[in-house]
Amino acid sequence: MHLQKMSDFLHISEDESQRIIDKAKAGGEIGESLNISQWIDNRLIPNCVFINHNEYAKMCVDALKILGTTAATDYGSSRQRDLGQLWADMTRGYLGEIAFVKFLWEKHNIMSRLGHDAGALSDFLPSDIHEIKKENEEFRTPRIEISIKTSKWNGIWLDIPGDQFNHSHVHVFIKIGAGRDHLFAFFKEISVFKDKILTKGVEVGSLSDSEAKDLFHKLPSFKPIPAYICGFVLRDSLYSQLPYSGKKGAKHYTVTSWNGPICSNDLSEIKSRENVSGNVTFEGIGKFAHTNGYLFNTGNLKWQHKDWQQVIDAI
Repeated sequence: MHLQKMSDFLHISEDESQRIIDKAKAGGEIGESLNISQWIDNRLIPNCVFINHNEYAKMCVDALKILGTTAATDYGSSRQRDLGQLWADMTRGYLGEIAFVKFLWEKHNIMSRLGHDAGALSDFLPSDIHEIKKENEEFRTPRIEISIKTSKWNGIWLDIPGDQFNHSHVHVFIKIGAGRDHLFAFFKEISVFKDKILTKGVEVGSLSDSEAKDLFHKLPSFKPIPAYICGFVLRDSLYSQLPYSGKKGAKHYTVTSWNGPICSNDLSEIKSRENVSGNVTFEGIGKFAHTNGYLFNTGNLKWQHKDWQQVIDAI
């Protein structure tokens, strides 16, 4: 029953709904404190918004405007992304930001603006929300700085490297239901394929008219993109050292929960504490590209209405 409810709400298949639930379990969102039905009714649905065609178009173009000023390498890696992949990745990140703008408006009656007009992007900005407007106010600079990190549905870790954690008051984690084909689906929606690419294919003899029509119908179609505002953490909360829990196997140890700072020697300390002969790795990801910063599994994020109200009051 819960799979059908999720599928109907998110407009996805039951198989995809099950994968999302599995990741929510892995991240600790579903467990002792919330069962599956409670998670859907109390956490997922109230904290979801849907990104429409025009909102996607704006974020897609905003990402394109700064494409030439952005490093093509993945963070912590020498792997080069081509411009198409880089554009798609940046667009997905921007979708998280516009999703939070919608969340503030639809759930809390706050208008907000992003800082994309400058046409440049640094590696880290302390606040992704540049202006807000509450009821009976003019637009103004927020009193606190809010950083937004975006993931696909399978994300279970809010990973904040280096000293970035100290630069913002609030760190928000958002899961976006945009898979690998979101840019293609948008191009199909605005007839890039039908009127340009496939027409050219027919013109140069690569396709017949019937093959072009068949290929067009097989391409993914655009539909409103669900965005799950998974939760947030506060910079000024009290955090302890080695705030982890996990499960020990016959040889290895898997960290399933983390809630605070992480340092370069922490995994060695866990290996010693837990008497592990093999490796210490993180659930779902193995290891991170950095060894110093802050780390939170999604089950440790703040997400309830009373938690968000603290942010709303402070903003």
